[in-house]
Amino acid sequence: MFGLKKLDGYIIKKFLGSFFLVIFLIILVVIVIDISENIQDFLDGNAPLKDIIFGYYLNFVPYFVNMFSPLFTFVAVIYFTSKLSINSELIAMLNAGLSFYRIMVPYIISAFLIGMLSFYLTNFMIPHAARGMMEFKEKYVSRQVRSKDIDTHIKLNDSTYAYIHYWDNANNVGYNFWYEGFSDDGVRYKLRAQTIMWDTVKNDWILGGYSKRTINGRDEYIEEGAWTDTNLAVQVSDFVYVKEGINLMNFREIRDFIEEEKAKGSSMIKSYEFEKHRRLAFPFSTIILTVIGLCVSSRKSRQGMGLHLLLGLIIAFSFIMLMQVTQMFAIYGGFSPFWSAWTPNLLFGALSVLLIKLTPK
Repeated sequence: MFGLKKLDGYIIKKFLGSFFLVIFLIILVVIVIDISENIQDFLDGNAPLKDIIFGYYLNFVPYFVNMFSPLFTFVAVIYFTSKLSINSELIAMLNAGLSFYRIMVPYIISAFLIGMLSFYLTNFMIPHAARGMMEFKEKYVSRQVRSKDIDTHIKLNDSTYAYIHYWDNANNVGYNFWYEGFSDDGVRYKLRAQTIMWDTVKNDWILGGYSKRTINGRDEYIEEGAWTDTNLAVQVSDFVYVKEGINLMNFREIRDFIEEEKAKGSSMIKSYEFEKHRRLAFPFSTIILTVIGLCVSSRKSRQGMGLHLLLGLIIAFSFIMLMQVTQMFAIYGGFSPFWSAWTPNLLFGALSVLLIKLTPK
């Protein structure tokens, strides 16, 4: 029993050590490439070195690590296991009476730990880091918060609708604004304003050149004026969009956001729901790819580690490509967002089961 625990510790240590070594080396390369691509933007925006390091790259690293964590895991498994296979250590374990399934245990434990890290990064740390990156880009590189297209129609709830011709996000003012409320009998009121401005002090709206028409049965009331303050069931965020704004939300926020967007009749619901399900499915891919990597690299090959790495990269990139394809099916093809997010795991999970059966025991 003590020997097995020592063996488990040895495999877990080597596995996780290889994983973080691969991450470290690739991140260094990526940062160098990113600096070469963005250095001119940093200089043009007069970004201080401190903000570049702590405001951009310190927040960039968790996002990049999580995005490619299945690939990093796969490479680490193949690298470490191929060395065990080449040195005949796996054969020695099997000859000592260990089953292939028992050897899988420390691999699964390591993959589970990496999957938990990925879950934490995806749903909690990365949204916070993404806000830091957005603030940096907004300040020094390019605007991330922009006005929506001209002539924006908004469904606020089942009985309230709004329309704005143009929103100037720089000055928090909009032009040609309509606000309508309905009841079972038809239009209940209609508000129109030439300009609408958000008052950050009072936290309400200032309407300019407005007219309000209220209908109560057969009675009709019309109010007009140059300026008025009022509360409306509309927010500045309804008139703007944040580039990659969904990445700024943690798991709880994205669930609440989807419910709000459903009430508004948003056309982007499928994209948002796919992202929600992807955040749950993505960490499981680490375990699946670990099992596949173990099966592929456990066979001793005359070509050595090179063949194992080639097969591993082909499988890993196939998985990443399938994730992108299923996302398009969810958004544009009418496929369920849930099944679109989980299909890569299901298909490659079936592949892992098949490889386990075919792997010499």
